[in-house]
Amino acid sequence: MDFHTPITKLKGVGDKSRQLLEKLGVYTIGDILLHFPRDYVTYPTSETLSNCKLNVPAALLLTIQSAAVVRRTRSMTITVYKATLDGKSFEAIWFGMPYISNSLKKGKMVVLYGTITQKNNSFHMEQPTIFSAADYEAIEGKIQPVYGLTKGVTNNFLRKLTRQALDCCDDYMEYLPTDIRRKYELAELNFSMDQIHFPNSRDDLIQARKRLVFDEFFLFLMTMQIQKQNEEKLSNPYSFGSFAYLQDYIEKLSYELTGAQKRTLQEVLSDLTGQYVMQRLIQGDVGSGKTIVAFLSMLFVSDQGYQSAIMAPTEVLARQHAESFCELLNTFGLEREVVLLTGSMTAKEKRLAREKIASHKDALIIGTHALIQEKVDYTNLALVITDEQHRFGVRQREAFAAKGQTVHILVMSATPIPRTLAIILYGDMDISVMDELPAKRLPIKNCVVGENYRQKATDFIRQQVSEGHQAYIICPLVEASENYDAFNVNDYTKQLSEKLPDVRIGCLHGKMKPAEKNQVMEAFKNHEMDVLVSTTVVEVGVNVPNATLMLIENADRFGLAQLHQLRGRVGRGDAQSYCIMMNSSESELSKKRLDILNKSNDGFFIASEDLKLRGPGDFFGIRQSGDMTFALADIYTDANVLSDASKEVKKILEEDSKLLLPVHENLKIKMEQVFAEENSSLFL
Repeated sequence: MDFHTPITKLKGVGDKSRQLLEKLGVYTIGDILLHFPRDYVTYPTSETLSNCKLNVPAALLLTIQSAAVVRRTRSMTITVYKATLDGKSFEAIWFGMPYISNSLKKGKMVVLYGTITQKNNSFHMEQPTIFSAADYEAIEGKIQPVYGLTKGVTNNFLRKLTRQALDCCDDYMEYLPTDIRRKYELAELNFSMDQIHFPNSRDDLIQARKRLVFDEFFLFLMTMQIQKQNEEKLSNPYSFGSFAYLQDYIEKLSYELTGAQKRTLQEVLSDLTGQYVMQRLIQGDVGSGKTIVAFLSMLFVSDQGYQSAIMAPTEVLARQHAESFCELLNTFGLEREVVLLTGSMTAKEKRLAREKIASHKDALIIGTHALIQEKVDYTNLALVITDEQHRFGVRQREAFAAKGQTVHILVMSATPIPRTLAIILYGDMDISVMDELPAKRLPIKNCVVGENYRQKATDFIRQQVSEGHQAYIICPLVEASENYDAFNVNDYTKQLSEKLPDVRIGCLHGKMKPAEKNQVMEAFKNHEMDVLVSTTVVEVGVNVPNATLMLIENADRFGLAQLHQLRGRVGRGDAQSYCIMMNSSESELSKKRLDILNKSNDGFFIASEDLKLRGPGDFFGIRQSGDMTFALADIYTDANVLSDASKEVKKILEEDSKLLLPVHENLKIKMEQVFAEENSSLFL
């Protein structure tokens, strides 16, 4: 068997399992091996209640004394097991899991794995995982992988499936030249694939991850540089006139552009009228006003008689862009065709949009990935803009650009990547940095708090809602996860609804269908709900000036750059806004990192400080940054590895641009496979 063998060839995968695995993006043996663990857990020695430590993951050994009780409330089921252990009152609680009572048969010896807390003289454990005593003994003290799951798929099932895939898959071709592996002390590929899933030790896990992260960066950069080699710097085919007149429009705005906005707009317009086709990245901190720069650039192109198009990462954001563009055109007293095209539009709406695109040569076109997926014939396309580039990927950007003959490309990102890393990751682009916020914006008030602040946080949510404002609550997980002690959207929404019955609460996560996600975000934007409990999908989702509070659960599980992105959802109106970060860790490093965010609202400063604090062991848990499309690699944690991979790619292509030397034979085969998967040629 090899990477391309269907997953159904593995033992235990029937039609039902296949459908569930496909929800995780697993279709082949290669897919299951590349479905890397999201975290790892080392199970402690099982203990009696008297010997278990409080407020840290513990394994409680007990014999079931009586049946669990299942209670049903208006919105959910609650399973409760009560017992007296070592003369102390004990209670285990499961939310929304009525079937769990089947595992709690009287007289059965079990191990409950979870966090034990004490309230008065009673001990509690919420959402513990249940093991038989024998099963727990088999994994006790060993590092075990924790995978991202979907409903109906257990972590144990994925562990067994991955082990089977590793055992039956042929050896991986070692394509990195030996001198590079020796230079950076990189482990063999076979060893790394095995140890990333089932590490023998923490050191082996670190070595495995280092190799696989190097590979991710190396292949990404090698692909990008070969593409760059194959492309000549294109001459600008457009004879655009002067852009000085745009100042008349700018003066009609109800606010003054910041210095950074003026500088960036000047750079973009100079590119559009320059000698070569534009390839520019705009890095702008959250709330720095990138959209007005995009609009004025598109307006200039329209004034010259050409089409421009902007692709947003969500439908709600695309609709907001369309609304704000129409309002701005009205402010300037201009008539232009603004065309919106998104995936959820009806067939008739899409047809009408395509007709407008075909007939209006100076249209301002706005949409989602539908702009490249739908059968759209652009009449006169000269400028394409991708908003939040890391949500799309290089290939989609190229597909978008290919819709025109020779188009100018502008990429906008709110991810504050330090310039040294941006130059590596966007090596084919010029970079503009927008590092100022509009003058009228009030700085967000931040606080980092522990569990003892929870009731005050709930009260503060109630207060903000009573004052007519809205709030976001961010949870790391969509649903309860085996062996992963963190808040999840589904349970949190139900529990908060019981605590705040008069507050309109909605939930949002990435596993929802696109139409459902759009409906929820539109409802929140229109103030049809007061509180939105969500995963990080709101990071680039929607502009709601009325939202004044962001509460982030398990804030210590996220990278600082992503936390900064998240809190950028508030502070967009005139009212004072707040960000509460709940720290669930006792680690001094965690407190130190969150304190940086607590004291600063400057994304670029935060990103560079975060970079300094990252260490080789600080990469387990939830993804640290949403940048690019890497499975394991993180541009902050792994900045040094990124730099090393960049040096080696540059050196190889300078010495052997066509990969013809014998030492690069396997590397050429690997790159041919990469380009074949993306339906493009390795060397033109």
